[in-house]
Amino acid sequence: MTDATRTATLTLDGKEYSLPVLSPSVGPDVLDIRKLYGEADVFTFDPGFTSTAACESAITFIDGDKGELLHRGYPIEQLAAQSTHIELCYLLLYGELPTAAQLADFTGRVTKHTMVHEQMHNFFRGFRRDAHPMATMVGVVGAMSAFYHDSLDINDPWQREVASIRMIAKLPTIAAMAFKYSVGQPFVYPKNAFSYAGNFLNMCFAVPAEDYVVNPVLEKAMDRIMMLHADHEQNASTSTVRLAGSSGANPFACIAAGIACLWGPAHGGANQACLEMLREIGTVDRIPEYIAKAKDKNSGFRLMGFGHRVYKNFDPRATVMKESADEVLGLLGIENNPTLQVAKELERIALQDEYFVSKKLYPNVDFYSGIILDAMGFPTSMFTPIFAISRTVGWISQWKEMIAEKNQKIGRPRQLYVGSPKRDYVNIRHR
Repeated sequence: MTDATRTATLTLDGKEYSLPVLSPSVGPDVLDIRKLYGEADVFTFDPGFTSTAACESAITFIDGDKGELLHRGYPIEQLAAQSTHIELCYLLLYGELPTAAQLADFTGRVTKHTMVHEQMHNFFRGFRRDAHPMATMVGVVGAMSAFYHDSLDINDPWQREVASIRMIAKLPTIAAMAFKYSVGQPFVYPKNAFSYAGNFLNMCFAVPAEDYVVNPVLEKAMDRIMMLHADHEQNASTSTVRLAGSSGANPFACIAAGIACLWGPAHGGANQACLEMLREIGTVDRIPEYIAKAKDKNSGFRLMGFGHRVYKNFDPRATVMKESADEVLGLLGIENNPTLQVAKELERIALQDEYFVSKKLYPNVDFYSGIILDAMGFPTSMFTPIFAISRTVGWISQWKEMIAEKNQKIGRPRQLYVGSPKRDYVNIRHR
């Protein structure tokens, strides 16, 4: 809200301009520059929008200095310890924790929408067998708008609600189908008896020849992975969903745009890059070599899975993820795995070495999540699709919030033009 008692003053070419101060419920104040261009004929320059608030939101708050992540005010540590992903979905979508009856109703609605239209199976057969699952997901999720015509009207609250439930329910099914197709196995249909996370594991690892028993430890670990990646404020993919949605695009197209953005290695591919780095190092005795590379600015080598763009002291999700990693690896009896040994030694060094401590290069959530998913049996190509499943509810919540804004406008960033000024066309004979 605007603080009527406080304004900032910008002086430009001897003229002063008053900028209102907006005060959030939590976090730093924000300068309102919406009228600056009209009054002073100048823009602000902020590559990556790292110092610009492009929207109002009541969903997620991050304090990078404190290492704090809140969903609707609730700390992620408390949610991960006491809640479930499906309950977190309700919280993100509707703003409050559900009652027992509300949670049962919501869970039932999601469960009953997990199947996809049978004709959508044909889409998968149009992809090459070696297609990356993310490429498949971008295409299939975007194609959902061709099948679910009754939930495309963004001006109808009920259709927005139906589209939201459908995507939360069907994204795990689509991701599991992409996985099965990539390994040449038949699709496994969802089963209503399983939990959200358990159903996804069953669709990925079951085969028609025999039943698959979902291990509770792996089920809990998968549920936590989904919770810890559910929403993360205005990151690149979320901003992409909002920008696409600002044009009035249908919800399936918006989520497909978010998936495409998430595919970038600097965003959703970080846990895959981390695991590949651990495998490249190979053995503990080679760690000093790579530590030296990391400290050498000219080496071009970067340690993946350490530090975070937003969190300046520690990633609150990493502590929870490490606990799950210990449980999963202990269950599977692979504590002596060479990759895991490399990870543990790198973690020890990062927490003690002055170079890492001074630069705040602590293990983040990607460092542990890749290890867990690998231990479960997922190839690295499935890491980002699982991230997409997890983030779907965040994207949808942000999209619904944006649609409901009274002053919502189509996104239109400005630019600092550095090209040629106006010049006259020269006929080809005179060039």
